[in-house]
Amino acid sequence: MFELKLDPKSAKEPIISKIAIEKNVLINIVKASIGPREGEMIIEVNDEKADEIFETFKRYGVKIVKLERVLVRDDEKCVHCGACVSICPTEVFRFNEEKKIDVDITKCLHCGVCVEVCPFGALSLK
Repeated sequence: MFELKLDPKSAKEPIISKIAIEKNVLINIVKASIGPREGEMIIEVNDEKADEIFETFKRYGVKIVKLERVLVRDDEKCVHCGACVSICPTEVFRFNEEKKIDVDITKCLHCGVCVEVCPFGALSLK
C-alpha cells in the first residue's frame, strides 16, 4: 500500500493509467482526493511489483511513501458498539459469538474511516 502526493502538474495527468499500462500491472485506488492543484491517493499493488511501481512513480515526479501504519484498537476504550463493523469497506471488524468485536488486520486498507467514526476514540492508525 502506498500514499501518493501529486503536485499541480501530475494531478492533471493520467499517471495511474500510464503506469498501469507501462508496467502491465493492476493498481487498486483505495482512496483518492484530487483537485486542480494537488492530489492525494492511497493505492494498492501486487507485492511482486511493489518496488518497481514505487520507482516508476518517483520517476514520474510523484511523491510516494510506503504505508506501514498499523490499525490499533485501545481495548480500554472500546465498548464493542459496532460502529466500525458497519462502516468498514473490507470487513476488518466482525462480532464474535460473545458479541465482542474481532479484528482481522490483514484486510485493513488503512483508509481511516473506522478511526473517524469510532465514538469512543478506540481506533487509531500508527
